[in-house]
Amino acid sequence: MSDGEMIAQHQAEQNAARFRALVDDLTREVGRVIVGMDEVVESTLVALMAGGHVLLEGVPGLGKTLLVRTLSDALDLEFSRVQFTPDLMPADITGTTVLWEAPTGEREFVFQPGPVFANVVLADEINRATPKTQSALLEAMQEHSVTVGGTTHTLEEPFLVFATQNPIEMEGTYPLPEAQLDRFLFKVTVDFPSLAELHEIMNRTTGSEVPQAEKVAARDEILALAAVARGVPVAQHVQEFALRLLLAMHPENDEAPDGVQRFVRYGPSPRGAQAMVASGKVRALMDDRYNVSVDDVKASAMAALRHRIGLNFEGQAEQVNPDDLIGEAIEAVASSTGQDVPV
Repeated sequence: MSDGEMIAQHQAEQNAARFRALVDDLTREVGRVIVGMDEVVESTLVALMAGGHVLLEGVPGLGKTLLVRTLSDALDLEFSRVQFTPDLMPADITGTTVLWEAPTGEREFVFQPGPVFANVVLADEINRATPKTQSALLEAMQEHSVTVGGTTHTLEEPFLVFATQNPIEMEGTYPLPEAQLDRFLFKVTVDFPSLAELHEIMNRTTGSEVPQAEKVAARDEILALAAVARGVPVAQHVQEFALRLLLAMHPENDEAPDGVQRFVRYGPSPRGAQAMVASGKVRALMDDRYNVSVDDVKASAMAALRHRIGLNFEGQAEQVNPDDLIGEAIEAVASSTGQDVPV
């Protein structure tokens, strides 16, 4: 091994160690406030370091909003919350141009930024706003910019949208369109806590002291480590596994398993593969590795694909769980590629 290669390897090991230390600190601080939800917290941290948006789905009262606020506090990032309601207008999110009068009496139009101009934006109950208002986030989530009055305003990095929605209460809601869903890196399901976790929640929230997360990283460090994650190499066979898994979720594909061909109307877009690979890089660093494995791709497949699948009428009528179809596709692709070792 040459001197240059040794230096590069040493630098990669240092970057992985820094990355892992930050994730450990974040997990610890979030755990001081959030009870349980280990998989939810892990998926949220993976999406954060991969620079992707997250859709959190769960019934009210499970701590979705608290999780996002705690994560923002631990990272010392600017946080804003938008409560989505049917009467919310796009300008309430993006901002608007107002007429401003100077002390000298001169008047001019000045742009007043909306709550989207923050590092972490919580779109609470996003499916309660009208499609017109929901679409106000499309440009921000994809291009990290906002266009108002013909002028484009760039959003400060990092820019992350965490949205919540209730899967039970559907009255008065507007389901997110496919284009909106596809912009979320992950869709994470928040399950109801166990009895032991409920006891701990009561102990933490009904006492005299309420735990709070302390800051463990600044904005510049987050951006630097996110760049490190993007630089993690991906072997050809790992990338091919992600792409073949993506194609296996399309019913017209020959390698699609029986469940996909029977119940799926349309499969995920290429963003699904991008999400699996980008999050796989983060998972590799979290495991002190500087290379992505097939297991890293498998670990993110559910969260990366479940919201990008459209069920047909039969699938909806039988209430098929997209996770079951993804699991079936993972087994089929893993078997055909010789990667059928359990995660």
